[in-house]
Amino acid sequence: MLNINRSLKNISFRLCFLLFCCFAIGQQENKYYKYVDSASIYIDDNSIKALSFLEEIPEPIEESIAGKAAVYYLLRAIIHDEFNEFTKYHQCAILAIKYAEKENNFCAGGEASIGLFSNLYFIEKDKTALKYIEKARSFFEKCDYEYGILDVEQVEAHAKFLDQDYNESNNMLLSKLDVYKSIDEDPYYQLFALYIITSNYISLNEFDKAHHYFNDYKSLKTNPLTIRFNYSSFEGAINCHFAESFFKAKQIDSTRFYLNSTSKSVKYMAVGALKSYYRLNADFNKHLGNIDKSKTYIDSLITLQKQMFDKTIEASFEVNDSLIKAETELKAQNEKEIYNSFLAGFILVFLLIISLISLYYYNKQKNKLTTYSHETNNSLTYLKSNNEQLAIKVHGLEEYIKNLKIEVKQISRTDSIKLQKERIKDLYKNLHINSSTILDKSESHLDLVNDLNIEFFNKIKNNYPQLNKTEIIICYYLFMDFSNKEIAVFLNTTIRSVESRRYRISKKINLIKKDTTLLEYLQNNYSDTLKDNMVL
Repeated sequence: MLNINRSLKNISFRLCFLLFCCFAIGQQENKYYKYVDSASIYIDDNSIKALSFLEEIPEPIEESIAGKAAVYYLLRAIIHDEFNEFTKYHQCAILAIKYAEKENNFCAGGEASIGLFSNLYFIEKDKTALKYIEKARSFFEKCDYEYGILDVEQVEAHAKFLDQDYNESNNMLLSKLDVYKSIDEDPYYQLFALYIITSNYISLNEFDKAHHYFNDYKSLKTNPLTIRFNYSSFEGAINCHFAESFFKAKQIDSTRFYLNSTSKSVKYMAVGALKSYYRLNADFNKHLGNIDKSKTYIDSLITLQKQMFDKTIEASFEVNDSLIKAETELKAQNEKEIYNSFLAGFILVFLLIISLISLYYYNKQKNKLTTYSHETNNSLTYLKSNNEQLAIKVHGLEEYIKNLKIEVKQISRTDSIKLQKERIKDLYKNLHINSSTILDKSESHLDLVNDLNIEFFNKIKNNYPQLNKTEIIICYYLFMDFSNKEIAVFLNTTIRSVESRRYRISKKINLIKKDTTLLEYLQNNYSDTLKDNMVL
């Protein structure tokens, strides 16, 4: 899946921020502006430090940093996204768009809009997300960042591919293919476009064109900037797609050739493509009369599906709850704006009437003001009572989270794998029942994982202090043999985000020029962190 939230690789945001600084030149100096500037500097490498700068800015934000509220909320959205605080991410992204429109900060508005689209459409297929891709286009058309429009166009072409509108998807990509080729600093734009174009032509049974663009795709293999995982993953999916098409046409030799080609990329393939590969092999061998071999692939498919179910059931609850809550908050935000507009108009008319008749009915209006003051005092008393009740509920939630942490540590000390898995499943059931409150706290699913293997996290933190929290979490999921797609589901992000982070992790720990993958390195060097009766 095309990564939206982080596909800009911070280039867009950096340029957005620089352009915004130029816009702010000439405004009156504000002592809180420096905190926004500092947060922007640290956002890539130290999100916690960036957040500490933002928290130094007092409320109301719009007054404290007049003209920079859009950048402030965009920075907070990026931080919440990294911390997997999805509800807070949606809230801040919406506010970033609101203030971007008010401040004419078009680059910030474009990035926030494209992020909201990716979360709502690619994960949930929510058609209401389309309004955000249109907002992103509108913003980027007014912004000098050239890759902004390209990102929007690739996102739209990818959406057409997923919706099986293959001709329209190709029309959108082919018209820009030369532009993608010209982006020397990042071959992913061309790589991804050729993958979608080739897949579209295979689906349309136009195999001559499919082979033509597949050959162009293969030429990118020798590009030193091409990430091997991206290349092999897409290549395996294309070969499997060829095999499926030829099998439908009963071209047995061609089917066998592309199945063999696909087998070379199995370890890089996403789970969906891997399922198709197993299913096609089962059908192919059944057609040839190799019943035992067909059953072997069916067993592999069943095992994969069971593993997927066991590994993703808890994450699916979190994603669904987060998306439902985000939509509710979007509607609530619109309703609140309508209500505020109505209330403001009503108050204005009321004050005008009071002004006109105040000279004639002074005593009568004085009595009304006295009554109004009394009602206001009652309202304040009611609010104070509600705040006290809320404080009691928050205390209870903190106690619940504290007990959860104690239970996780007890699970981590369990010697029996069977018993440990049963207790972990019970824990997740408990979490899902209480997810509506727990998901708004920092003690999320990822924080609990840390306590399940403290030795692994301590060791990798000591060996590579340059890795941030999210990169360490990704290392652990890789170590536990989760696929890129599974990790993307856990983090509520996209596969390309995970791939990009894997590349950055490999670069940070100096694996780029070594003949070993990140997964192999972790399994070779951190297996000792497992208990004696545990195996990967």
